[in-house]
Amino acid sequence: MKALAMEFHKIRRRKVGLIVAALIGVQILWALATFRYMNARDLKQGWLCCLYQFPLLNAIMMPVIAAVVASRLSDVEHKGQTLKLLETVMPTGQLFDVKFLCGTVYMVVTAVLQLLVILIIGYTKGFEGTVPWTMLAYHLLFTVAVSLTILLLQQVLSLLFVNQTLPLSVGLIGGFAGLFVMFFPQWMGKFILWGYYGVLMFVGMDWDRATRICDYYWAPIDWPGFIALSMMFCAIYVIGRALFVQKEM
Repeated sequence: MKALAMEFHKIRRRKVGLIVAALIGVQILWALATFRYMNARDLKQGWLCCLYQFPLLNAIMMPVIAAVVASRLSDVEHKGQTLKLLETVMPTGQLFDVKFLCGTVYMVVTAVLQLLVILIIGYTKGFEGTVPWTMLAYHLLFTVAVSLTILLLQQVLSLLFVNQTLPLSVGLIGGFAGLFVMFFPQWMGKFILWGYYGVLMFVGMDWDRATRICDYYWAPIDWPGFIALSMMFCAIYVIGRALFVQKEM
């Protein structure tokens, strides 16, 4: 806990929270624009529409947030050249874990705030039907799971490379790749980490080209995909942590 508190103390002037807040603000503005005009048909399937639209937004925004958070947490050590100094205070592996826990706080807060935005939209717009609390919980779980796995990968890259251009570029390109693969069969998303926002979607859409009407429906949850994501997380953690521990500071 002392190491984690120290990590937050070190980045108090790095404006990480402000950057995350700005990106969340973009999500809120997007949501307000998307759900501004809703007819009776839209209100009837409003919850479904939200749980379909927000994973699309997450595919773009969350990798960027993860890349920025990981970069800011790591860059403070690279610029100050304090990694070798920190080795005298705590084990290298512990430093890796603490930085990940610090970044986890930002990612979880982001996901929770997004869930609150969905609830606020639903109540203010007057979505019909009861609130699908179970599905909202799944949305939060899958959003956090994918985002933390991406954060872990971004942290490994940010700690291994002094120049943060590469890690940030990976985050940007990965976000667009994750969105792009959503327009293909769902199984294709399993081949790239950023595609799991789409793999773990549980709302489908039927679009009638003639009438231009969208119908949303509940789809089965891809639990094998969630297991595959968990295995990716474990592999990235074990390999990435080992590479950082062995790195010459």
